[in-house]
Amino acid sequence: MPGKSRIIVAIGGGNIRTRGTAAIDREIIRFSRKKHPKLLFVPTASSDSEIYWEHILEYFGKFLKCRTDVLRLIEDRPSTGQIRKKILSADIIYVGGGNTLMMMRLWRRLGVDHLLRLAYRKGIVLCGISAGAICWFDSGHSDSMSFYNPRKWEYINVKGLGLVKGIHCPHYNGMTRGVPRRKHFREMIARIGGMGIAIENNCAIAFIDGRYYKVFSSKRNARAYKVLNVEARSSRNKSHRKAGFPGWKAGAEPESILA
Repeated sequence: MPGKSRIIVAIGGGNIRTRGTAAIDREIIRFSRKKHPKLLFVPTASSDSEIYWEHILEYFGKFLKCRTDVLRLIEDRPSTGQIRKKILSADIIYVGGGNTLMMMRLWRRLGVDHLLRLAYRKGIVLCGISAGAICWFDSGHSDSMSFYNPRKWEYINVKGLGLVKGIHCPHYNGMTRGVPRRKHFREMIARIGGMGIAIENNCAIAFIDGRYYKVFSSKRNARAYKVLNVEARSSRNKSHRKAGFPGWKAGAEPESILA
């Protein structure tokens, strides 16, 4: 892996309170090439949850020996200069889960999206779980509407930063409020087209310089998948080659194990 590589790790889901993603997170730390990297936690999607931050301190700080800091955008309302300094001085930026739609809207309003792109070009390791995985892709399969109306909602496609090509679905083997993600995501891809990248809980994909690098997991049989509209064969093969994914065979099923 060459120096100054641009690295993104998307985590499908997992519970840091039980150290359920430890094998994944140790790999993220290795990507930083530092024994005790400075990790910046961005809890925007959870509305700057203090409890979430306490778990990060315990897990990444005490357990994984990172030097941890937090970027609160809702509670603290930092200046543009303060935001820039925190983001660009980090070794690892870890984005937490929650409301993807709200997070992306706030980031764009405050210019955080621009600063994260600068961090990417600088070689800072970008990673995150659930909403914190969706944000790096062109867009993602999100349950954000359930935060506004828990009784009447549906999954939506939320625009991300576009640092990784494709439409991402986290928690691919899970569900939100009883609605399975796998079925709805396959239906979404069949309807809107594009290249779907789905990741189960306790699984992650690493991308280097915008291209697929590898899949790794913290739980046996946790997997990642390619999900495509099988009718769009010519465009899907072109997009797969561009993103560094294995070719898609004619007549294939819409879902294929990536690794």
